[in-house]
Amino acid sequence: MIAVILILLAGLVSAAVHLRRRQWTEGVLVAVAALALAGLVGNFARPANSAASVTIDSKDEAPEIGDAATIRLTGDGLRAAQWKDLPARPLAWTAPAGEVLRLDFPRRLALGRMFTLTVPHTGRRLQLLAENGQVIAESTTHSVQWLPPVAETMVLKARVLDAAGKVVAQGPVPLEVRGAEPLQVQGRFGSPSFDARILNSLLTNSHAIVDWQVILGKTVTRNETARVPMTRANLLVVDAAYFERLSDSARSALLAQVAAGVPMLVMAANAGEPAFWSRALQLDLKEQPEAKPSGAVLAMASTPYNPPAVASGPWQRVGDRTWSRPWQKGRIVWLGVMDWHRHAISEPQALGLWWQDVLDSAGIRRTEDLVWLEPEEMPLPGQRVEICAQGASGEVTFPELKQAMAWQRRADKADAVCVAVWPQASGWLNIVARQGAGKMYVYGKDDWPLWQKAQRRDATLRYAVRTPVPVVAGTTPWPSWPFALAFVLAMLLLWWRERR
Repeated sequence: MIAVILILLAGLVSAAVHLRRRQWTEGVLVAVAALALAGLVGNFARPANSAASVTIDSKDEAPEIGDAATIRLTGDGLRAAQWKDLPARPLAWTAPAGEVLRLDFPRRLALGRMFTLTVPHTGRRLQLLAENGQVIAESTTHSVQWLPPVAETMVLKARVLDAAGKVVAQGPVPLEVRGAEPLQVQGRFGSPSFDARILNSLLTNSHAIVDWQVILGKTVTRNETARVPMTRANLLVVDAAYFERLSDSARSALLAQVAAGVPMLVMAANAGEPAFWSRALQLDLKEQPEAKPSGAVLAMASTPYNPPAVASGPWQRVGDRTWSRPWQKGRIVWLGVMDWHRHAISEPQALGLWWQDVLDSAGIRRTEDLVWLEPEEMPLPGQRVEICAQGASGEVTFPELKQAMAWQRRADKADAVCVAVWPQASGWLNIVARQGAGKMYVYGKDDWPLWQKAQRRDATLRYAVRTPVPVVAGTTPWPSWPFALAFVLAMLLLWWRERR
């Protein structure tokens, strides 16, 4: 603004000099040149046309709204990446009445975890097919589950069928199953039991690193050392009898491990001193009147002593006869069921999943250097997609695209970094970062059309709430070329008149 004022002052003085000499034409030309130069430097703006509106179609790849203050939209809407390129404007749009489909499933999964595909509120039959077309899971509810047997990258297929067996929708379901880091478990038991024996087998079969010790008698102890050196235990498993018989110093050392962040699971079948647990861990135990098996999926018997249905103090119920409490950085879990080893033969898969839930309730933390975030919408060829990760830095490379770029910080993702790419073809897109590698599946343009419509509608509704009420009339900058042209013409005329 200071430069504009100086230009106008200089032009006013120069014009006044010419007018005093009765050089009327030169004075006018100097004033015009000064005004044009001030307009060129000042970047002045004009009010936007508040009455203008623009109509865009959902099929537009790169819609533009110009100076329009209102957007009129036809069709199912735009993708989230397209809306992010447009300023906030009031939106006039009515969602079409056609059917849509929304799918929910994990793109990455650790081996041993259950894969769940959910299609909310379909009321139809849902099928999950392997890559060879064989049906591997089927359900008449809104979700279907499947346990991947091996760690691999695969593209499954899902089908939604109506009551007559007609296919309503079908498409690819990409899944990357990764082998998790082996769990490091330290087990200490005051007496042998079939439950502890089966737990040892479950952990060993899952490739966990196990350091196991069972007291068989006063002078006899069975030890099972870890197959590789244990760096730091992820989980402590003890039975109640072992914890009750520990000396004060040994018990304090064990609880110090828990306080440092290692969760401890207490198998309560052989608990015998309720008062001890109340003093040591503030756990109020009540004698159970019966030990009849109960449970919706796996019938299990209750241990002789358990907390009341609603535990008091720091203890909270986290599952069927399972209670938990925080212990500084760690957590202690009381497992109040026993004789579940009987299901190892009749229901091995259900038992494994039940134990996975128990371990989850213990809050086992496995830190990963690199965590990939799921894209907010289906990646499609030729469309911009944002790839974000936690723990990444430096550069990221895309071999198929022959591109390398630096990670960028995003204001809306404070704990992650992102890059934007334009995939050229459908299929797996490899991502190579300095901290590790990953994959992203790019869908075909004709894959899951009903799901694409749903994502467009959801993104359009999110854009609409950015401007819930009409905005105040904005401004639009004046184009610079008229000012430049006027300045050049005025200066040329001044030069021509002086040369005459």
